[in-house]
Amino acid sequence: MPNNKSKPRPSRMSVYLYIPNIIGYIRILLNCYAFAICFSSKRLFAALYFLSFVCDAVDGWCARKFNQASTFGAVLDMVSDRISTACLLVILSQVYRPSLVFLSLLALDIASHWLQMYSSFLVGKASHKDVKDSSNWLFKLYYGNRMFMGYCCVACEVLYIALFLISSKHTENLMDVVVTTLKQGSPLSLLVAISLLGCSIKQVINIIQMKTAADACVLYDTEKKQKR
Repeated sequence: MPNNKSKPRPSRMSVYLYIPNIIGYIRILLNCYAFAICFSSKRLFAALYFLSFVCDAVDGWCARKFNQASTFGAVLDMVSDRISTACLLVILSQVYRPSLVFLSLLALDIASHWLQMYSSFLVGKASHKDVKDSSNWLFKLYYGNRMFMGYCCVACEVLYIALFLISSKHTENLMDVVVTTLKQGSPLSLLVAISLLGCSIKQVINIIQMKTAADACVLYDTEKKQKR
């Protein structure tokens, strides 16, 4: 006789205790401690912050390896990413002038990802990374190629950390510091240049993402009214 028994559903607590989700909790703790000591120990802050960022890739690998992907984990991952980046951008806005540069990047990062997440679930997509129906090649390349996506994301975080580490005092001029660093011709100059390129591409993609998601919301509203 065929076995009609269905697979047991995971309990609510077991989802909270998925390996990738536990890594997510560790990331939060690392970031909390890192930001608590960011001005008293810059190098330790940078190490802990970057370790938390690396854990972002590890939890994704664990989710696929152990078949523990979950909606809660995806949301936890995105919220952790956005909050940690937002906190670092706020700190940079206090270190450099004009502070509006970093506050604008913060607003763009949150707005584009929130709109993308909302519009994806609005049209019934399982993931905000599902952009196969997009007509923009750069947007599709970003979410379709892990290496390219990884480069852009790592470049942003490395640039932000580098800018924080090389700041010697508060209220420094951002452009002066960047230009001076690039002119040094040192390994740090190369790192900043490569990171600056990737970060710039990431901001362009954020703008495309925000516009694409906004169009999806407007299209949903239009079609909804036509059905009435």
